[in-house]
Amino acid sequence: MAKLLILQAPQVVFSSSRSLVSVTTALYRRPLLLNSSFTSSDSHSSSHIVPRLRSRRFSARAFDDSPASSAELEKDQPRDGASPVVRDEEYPTGEMVQVRMLFAYPWQRVRKGSVLTMTLRGQISDQLKSRFTSGLSLPQISENLVKAAYDPRIAGVYLHIEPLSCGWGKVEEIRRHILDFKKSGKFIVGYINICGLKEYYLGCSCSELYAPPSAYSFLYGLTVQASFLGGVFEKVGIEPQVQRIGKYKSAGDQLARKSISEENYEMLSVLLDNIYANWLDGVSDSTGKKREDVESFINQGVYEIEKLKEEGLIKDIRYDDEVISMLKERLGVEKDKKLPTVDYKKYSGVKKSTLGLSGGRDQIAIIRAGGSISRVKGPLSTPGSSIIAEQLIEKIRSVRENKKYKAAVIRIDSPGGDALASDLMWREIKLLAETKPVIASMSDVAASGGYYMAMAANTIVAENLTLTGSIGVVTARFTLAKLYEKIGFNKETISRGKYAELLGAEERPFKPEEAELFGKSAQHAYQLFRNKAALSRSMPVDKMEEVAQGRVWTGKDAHSRGLVDALGGLSRAIAIAKQKANIPLDKKVTLVEISRPSTSLPDILSGIGSSVIGVDRTLKGLLDELTVSKGVQARMDGIMFQQLGRDSLASPIIDLLKDYLSSLR
Repeated sequence: MAKLLILQAPQVVFSSSRSLVSVTTALYRRPLLLNSSFTSSDSHSSSHIVPRLRSRRFSARAFDDSPASSAELEKDQPRDGASPVVRDEEYPTGEMVQVRMLFAYPWQRVRKGSVLTMTLRGQISDQLKSRFTSGLSLPQISENLVKAAYDPRIAGVYLHIEPLSCGWGKVEEIRRHILDFKKSGKFIVGYINICGLKEYYLGCSCSELYAPPSAYSFLYGLTVQASFLGGVFEKVGIEPQVQRIGKYKSAGDQLARKSISEENYEMLSVLLDNIYANWLDGVSDSTGKKREDVESFINQGVYEIEKLKEEGLIKDIRYDDEVISMLKERLGVEKDKKLPTVDYKKYSGVKKSTLGLSGGRDQIAIIRAGGSISRVKGPLSTPGSSIIAEQLIEKIRSVRENKKYKAAVIRIDSPGGDALASDLMWREIKLLAETKPVIASMSDVAASGGYYMAMAANTIVAENLTLTGSIGVVTARFTLAKLYEKIGFNKETISRGKYAELLGAEERPFKPEEAELFGKSAQHAYQLFRNKAALSRSMPVDKMEEVAQGRVWTGKDAHSRGLVDALGGLSRAIAIAKQKANIPLDKKVTLVEISRPSTSLPDILSGIGSSVIGVDRTLKGLLDELTVSKGVQARMDGIMFQQLGRDSLASPIIDLLKDYLSSLR
């Protein structure tokens, strides 16, 4: 009698607001060893095995094992050994799943014994993607790993990891899904060509990691860069007049200063320490090496991939075709036959119902908010690239008015933006929280205006390395008098009203009374932000002032300072939402995606046009700012965490401009 390692069935599925299908989030916690009779020529493949499951245990803290700090949140999470038992009939048996697979649509059929192949590269969106849009989506990556863990047709996963441009929050969530997939007993093999910190952090969490002989190793360390345009503006005759409230609010520093301030240096140093320490701890856990040994290896400046093999940091040095041959041998595929595979895009179309992963009657709404914040849609805005307040407010109201939703999760991935728009959304989220539980789930970043939105929720959940906080505001005006003089341009303004020229007369500096009013306006906006944060977090204003001042925190530090309630990913937020909605943790619920991708013809053509023309989104963000954004901004500046050597051939001028422009998005 052999033993088969399986996972508990999930209790939650995502769905679109109309069709109730889309993305699954796994709420399983630990694998179980169940007895099952089967014959298999290879222990790594479970695609030929469809055991009849007996009793299954379920824990709503899937993927998220970081403890909550407060007694209330600890009560929200099931304790080890206290997971309720789910009866067999609540989930289809293997035979039932096979019948569903037999009658699945052709594009949902997968050959038995297939390997799921995915390539992680570049930017990874926190938004859902339609079949007409390109790029990677975190919800769909997560769903594919969850489905593959349960799918008896999938033997394992082959993961190609290319250079990543996403933040550490998304990296942490993907890594959690990889680790959880391994509990299924199936293999997940990683392959890496360019070995940077983020790439290796994911790769080392796989069952095995391979690299070609010519692979680049950039495991040199982590840097953070802050760029300044003050000297550039001075030379061309532009004088930025900046009001930034909060000594750590460094967004205005990029415009006005020539060098880094002591406060900004302190803040960035702490962020860098947290990210680097988290990386060392994660690699140590995955490789079984001591933390100090991993750090010592990094400080050797190793660039030969052979050294990584010698130190046991990768399994072996092999080309891609050699890894494929190895997988064919492992799965019993003849040498002259192709390895049966299914790619990311096709497998994203496989419905969860095909695998018996259906949801329950109770519904929880998922509202996604990603990108910079603006009040209205700009002429160059593309779907999913920013948070348009008037559109998001409409979605929030629809959830508030619909009684079928027992709770809501606001998924935020935003550095902030327009302060007015942030406040209007805060109000709507607050009204929603008065009618049903609302949980804010933070991705890579939820800072400044992004945090403004989150603090209206009943509970805030963040990843360890989410960049959050930045409770502060900045506003600026450019004086172009010297530039006009250099180029021989003249502009004269006729006005009525003492302060009519406050924002419009860029040909001269502020008058004393104008400068005073400009500063008071920014200070007023900051006090509103800080006081609402203090009220939302049940914290005295003076204590909130200590953690505000525009300072950016990692999720872990924000948690210890009372700005965040719990650490974890989306499924942790969902578990808390179930608890607050008085839904038993062992009861299945359906997650309804409110912000589903648009399939309208104009949006499709817009996405295709952007891909064909190759318009730089950084430039689009700048144009949006120049044409739409006005008033006080509640945003976090562009912080670039880089690895030495990765971009050594890039122009420093282009890097400087891109860094500045990224702070405007």
